[in-house]
This record gives sequence, structure tokens and C-alpha cells, in this order.
Amino acid sequence: MTLGGRRAQLEGFAFVAPFLILYVFLLIYPLLRGILLSLHLADPFDDGRFVGLGNYAQLAADPVFLQSMWNTFKVTLMIVPVLTVIALALALALNRATRGAAIFRGIFFASSVLSVTIVTLIWRFVLAPDAGLLGELWTALGWEPLPFLSHPDLALPALAITTIWWSLGLPMMLFLAGLQQIPEDIYEAAALDRATKWTTFWRVTLPSLRHTLILVIMLQTAAQLQLFGQAQLLTAGGPSGASRTAVLFIFEVAFGRWEIGYATAAAEVLFLLIVAVTFAQYWLTTRNQESSRGR
Repeated sequence: MTLGGRRAQLEGFAFVAPFLILYVFLLIYPLLRGILLSLHLADPFDDGRFVGLGNYAQLAADPVFLQSMWNTFKVTLMIVPVLTVIALALALALNRATRGAAIFRGIFFASSVLSVTIVTLIWRFVLAPDAGLLGELWTALGWEPLPFLSHPDLALPALAITTIWWSLGLPMMLFLAGLQQIPEDIYEAAALDRATKWTTFWRVTLPSLRHTLILVIMLQTAAQLQLFGQAQLLTAGGPSGASRTAVLFIFEVAFGRWEIGYATAAAEVLFLLIVAVTFAQYWLTTRNQESSRGR
């Protein structure tokens, strides 16, 4: 290699070195450190003793952890499909260059900029059976108010409703961006062929939004598997653990029982689950695309 080539290579390394150093320090090292810590019985004051896979074996037999994982799966399935459909419907309705559409875009996106504390306070006022908005409405209609935050069968749906309202803005904007990238010529050709609106949606709009749809589903699935603030502030994981999510379990074990090694093992299990689900979704969608192209 010539002197000029080596100099250019060194300049390239110097250019990316700050990013690589931060990436290793903030992501790679904590990941490796967490894996090592999960193999120990540790607390905040010492590294404890090495137990190998003992923490993972204990997790596999821990009914509280298993319940929290099942709750996480259920609330994710409640949120992601509904959130995706509503966001797509809003994007289709607001994909207009009018002042009214711009105002409604801002209104629906506004909830996304709120903190989780504000969101849970708002929905506590709405869902509280004694003095909440829904409770007052139910009472005015002569019905018994529903205890959304204290009933085992209603706590997770309450978290799902709160999260859908809070998370609606970003997927809606992603779908809007995708819709605005579709060429108008395609819609003009569909109109010349006398295609109905429903046919145009299924044959033109939805296939053109395939990549955006995949992105929204993957992002929301990964986000909802990490649901924490709503469960902690709205229901505190109750009643009787009915709304305890995996991240809330990790928080309680780490900062309530000070079992850092055990909590880290649970975090590693959740991390592997998120990676596996994300890759499975990507593989299934790309496989479907390849099979449709092959036809």
C-alpha cells in the first residue's frame, strides 16, 4: 500500500473512531457486562459469586416471571395490530394538502410528545371508577362503573388503550410519509381501469406501503415488549400481578429486592426474545415478498 493510501485509511479510521468508541462504550460493553453479571448472584455493592446458569434455571421456574412474560405477550398482541390499523386509517384520511388535515395531524401527533407520567395521569382521570370521566359517564347512564385499573381482566386492556392513544403519532406519520411517496400515475391508471376504492387500496396502496408496514410493526412490537412506565404508574403491576410486565418485573427485582444478577438474567431473556421476534417478523415478511415475486 502506498503512503497516500495508508494516510487515507488512517484518516478514515480517525473519522469513525469517535462513533466506534461511543458504540463500544455505550452498547457493546454493557451488553457483555450484563451477560457476565447474569451468571452471578450479585447485588449493587459487590459482584457476588458465580452461579453459571443458575439464575436462568430459577427464572424458568419462577411463576411471577412467567406471568410477567405472558402479560407482556398479551398486551403486545392487544396493542400492535390495533395501533397499526388505526394509524394507517388516520394516515389515509389525513393524506390531503388542506389546512384541516394539517391541524388534525398535529392533534393526533400531539400525544406522542407527552411524557409517560402525564399520559398515565390523564388516563387515570379517565379510567378511575369513582371520579373518572368514564365512571361519571357510566353513572349518568345508570350503569355500574367498570374498575378498569383494579380488575384482573380489565387492567391489561386499560394499559393497551393508554398506550395506543400515546403511541399513535409516530406510526401515523410514517404511513403518511409512505403514502406521499406513491406516484400519482399509479392511481390515475387504476382510475382509468375503473378500479373501486377498495380494489385500489388492496392492489395499489397496501403493496406500495409494504416496507413502511413492516417497519411500523417491527418498531411497535419491540417497543411494546418493553412496556414499563404505564404498568408502573397506572396499575403498579396489579391487581395480583395481572398487569405486571417483564420490564416491571426486572425493575422490582433489581431495585426492590436488590437482586441485580437475577434481574440482569431476566433482562437478557427479554433481550433475546425481542431480537428473536424482530428477526422472525423480518424473515416472514421477506419470505412472503420473495414467494410473491416468484409467482
